[in-house]
Amino acid sequence: MRVRTALVVAGVALIGWAVVGAGADPDVDPAGVLLFMAAVLAGHDVLWMALVLAVGAVITRLVPVRWRAVTCAAAISAAAVTLVAFPLVLGFGRPAGNPSALPLPYPRNLALVLVLVVVAAVVGAAVTSGRGWGRRRRSG
Repeated sequence: MRVRTALVVAGVALIGWAVVGAGADPDVDPAGVLLFMAAVLAGHDVLWMALVLAVGAVITRLVPVRWRAVTCAAAISAAAVTLVAFPLVLGFGRPAGNPSALPLPYPRNLALVLVLVVVAAVVGAAVTSGRGWGRRRRSG
């Protein structure tokens, strides 16, 4: 409980510091910041959470109980990574005259990260299923 209290106090202090810093900055438009925060909140609650709940319902129907938690964690991780990497994969912000602006092979790297998420989910499912690698069933 002490750790949670310390984390809440630290979070509130950081939020306060950010609000005071934004209030002291003459270039910050408070109406624009509030509009942005409302849009982010609506996007999170309306789009992201609805998607997570829908995928969770599908996973609940299709995946056995012992693998549901790992499958849900892998699905949420893959969706979050894809959402963050998507603008880079599509090349948004890449100027035509500067090939070094976004020089990495983002589609390949996203695919590699998603493969790692799947491998981690398979290993996690094997370990948590009760019959993981190296475990033997007791007889009697």
